[in-house]
Amino acid sequence: MYINIKHARHPHTHRLLATVLKSVRMSWTNNSIQLDEATLQMFKNKAASHMVSVLYVVVTLINLPANSFSLWLLMFRTSPKTSSIIFMINLTITDLAVGVVLPFQIIYQSTGYDWTFGPGMCSVMTVMFYSNMYCSILTMTAISINRYLGIVRPMQFKESKCRRAWAVISCVLMWGLVLCALCPLQKTDLTYRVPALNITTCFDVLKKDMLPTMEQWAFFLFTLFVILFLLPFFITVFCYVSIIRKLIIKGITIQKKRSLHMAFLVLLVFVVCFTPNNVILLAHIIQRLFFDSSLYMQYKLSLSLSCINSCLDPFIYYLASKDFRRNLREVLGLQTNSTGDFPMSDQHRESIFSARSLSQCQTEE
Repeated sequence: MYINIKHARHPHTHRLLATVLKSVRMSWTNNSIQLDEATLQMFKNKAASHMVSVLYVVVTLINLPANSFSLWLLMFRTSPKTSSIIFMINLTITDLAVGVVLPFQIIYQSTGYDWTFGPGMCSVMTVMFYSNMYCSILTMTAISINRYLGIVRPMQFKESKCRRAWAVISCVLMWGLVLCALCPLQKTDLTYRVPALNITTCFDVLKKDMLPTMEQWAFFLFTLFVILFLLPFFITVFCYVSIIRKLIIKGITIQKKRSLHMAFLVLLVFVVCFTPNNVILLAHIIQRLFFDSSLYMQYKLSLSLSCINSCLDPFIYYLASKDFRRNLREVLGLQTNSTGDFPMSDQHRESIFSARSLSQCQTEE
């Protein structure tokens, strides 16, 4: 995958943009062009393809049953629907969306990058795949802001009268933002025939007609990396670092210790699942810009890490939320009066995603 650009009106600007686009290995040509050797070698690497397939199989086997059950508990067994629960529901929906399309990715990887389901299904799978990653990032950021306000700014959190409405609007806006950013993927045939290997790829080679101008390509890449990853990442880190500092300053009780551990865990999941792919993408761009080398295989492997979050979230819900844990035990017919899990009134409901469990503010929504 490489770029071949001619007839630029502004040679220096377009040369720079062309180099950036080359760094992400997009094909700026038609299907008749010969792919570079590094790309062909990636398609021939069966060991890496099978390894990613196995990872996707494990994720799918955990994702679908765990998130389906979690969604049922959150939707029909948990009340009231606080802002925290609304964000959990949104996160579960994004996880299920990628779980539904992962089997197609498994078949594609295990057959040596040979896509047989047609252009339409390729676009659907690709959009769902990236929607999960970026919607999860934005949802985790919204969760971190929600908790930051309740713990670090409890008075402002108390004064907010429309937290549930804010949560619903936030979920709608983040889906709208992500789908708009990924709009080019929805309108383009993302399949690409490689005669040399007798395979048809899906989203591993992008074509010129996906976006009409170089400026739009640059804006597309800027939106994905800066708007949908880097900015939310900084906000999330700031919020959780502030929360951890606040808890330590207030002194550690049993409840706060558990909450502190969960703050570290949620931040760790965010960093492990989403950061490698986006950082390696940036490193890959630098490699192509200054050293004429590639990290594309590492980028492909790191991309699979973003799916791991989709099967970890239900376990985080169990550890994080008393409501979720108590409802799960009730459904399974287990005791619900273990330490820390006594039935609670609405004014004492606890969730790791709700700052009320970590601050002196006990006002519920």
